[in-house]
Amino acid sequence: MYFLLNAIGVLVVLGLVYLCSPRKRNVKWKFIFLLLVVEFLITWFMLSTKIGTWVINQIASFFTWLIACANEGISFVFPSAMANEHVDFFFSALMPIIFIITFFDILSYFGILTWIIDKVGWVISKVSGLPKLESFFSIQMMFLGNTEALAVLRHQLSVLQQQRLLTFGIMSMSSISGSIIGAYLSMVPATYVFVAIPLNCLNALLIANMLNPVDISKEDDIVYVPDKGQRKDFFSTISNSMLVGIRMVIVITAMVIGYVALTAGVNGILGFFIDGLTVQKIFSIIFSPFAYLLGLSGDDAMYVAQLMGIKLATNEFVAMLDLKNTIDSLAPHTVAVAVTFLTSFANFSTVGMIYGTFNSVVDEEKSNIIGRNVWKLLVSGMAVSLLSAMVVGLFIW
Repeated sequence: MYFLLNAIGVLVVLGLVYLCSPRKRNVKWKFIFLLLVVEFLITWFMLSTKIGTWVINQIASFFTWLIACANEGISFVFPSAMANEHVDFFFSALMPIIFIITFFDILSYFGILTWIIDKVGWVISKVSGLPKLESFFSIQMMFLGNTEALAVLRHQLSVLQQQRLLTFGIMSMSSISGSIIGAYLSMVPATYVFVAIPLNCLNALLIANMLNPVDISKEDDIVYVPDKGQRKDFFSTISNSMLVGIRMVIVITAMVIGYVALTAGVNGILGFFIDGLTVQKIFSIIFSPFAYLLGLSGDDAMYVAQLMGIKLATNEFVAMLDLKNTIDSLAPHTVAVAVTFLTSFANFSTVGMIYGTFNSVVDEEKSNIIGRNVWKLLVSGMAVSLLSAMVVGLFIW
């Protein structure tokens, strides 16, 4: 019975997202089906074979190396902060942006990144039905994170129309950052974290196809290459990249502080009228039906619904810390769906981070597309997390 509920949950989420789509006639069901098939194959491969886990670990190790390089620079300037056992979010997740942007801008300078986008994006676009750049972005954000991935592609984004920019915003809700994978693994089982990463990217493509279907000609499905006359010398390029990075860090920091503080303010107001009422509790009640559609029952369903509310109102770290303290008493299926659901940045603070990033990399007129479609970003983030958890749940009982 619970397996059947889990399977029905996939159809329910897809149906609700379809109802939210403003362009229902443009949804390409062929690619929705293809993406689902690929997801089931990947989940089976990751959960049933050692090779699958090895592949993801190798990719993760590359991005861990990038973060380690970034931490060398951060430690030189802030040695006392980086020496702490628990490094602040500012230093662990935001400051590495400076080096990561510089690294990938070097690849762009020599034409390596644009070649990779063109070739890898072409392969994925055959399954996703989206343009090459959007398809490549789904792979890039597997470990880079939304802000870093957007920053790396800022030259590409600057020449896109608003409708395509919205796709990047929608997909960005479902990423994580390589810099915080280690923190995840200290709290929850590694297997489900690494399975969730590729599933989130595929589901981000799937949901983007439904919420914001785009059609472009072959002539427009190209990777932007700056004119040689516009290109600065190598050292000017990397210096500018570092300045772009620190500006992004400042903007994103402001957005995160503001949104977390607003949540605390709203909780205070709610608590004044009804003792103990918080935004987290409201969201846990709203999402309780989806907890049952994850194939859960009774106390487990209500507990996972509570984790959902915590994640959306605050972040996945707070929810994972809660889960860490109870994980030994939960059934394998409950652990699998809970960890998979929590492994992404889908929450209100992330909307602020994405909006702040777009303000930093494109002009204000173009970035307004994100502000006008915040609801699409939130729907996307929650739908992707639910779909990934439901797919994994079908394999673990």
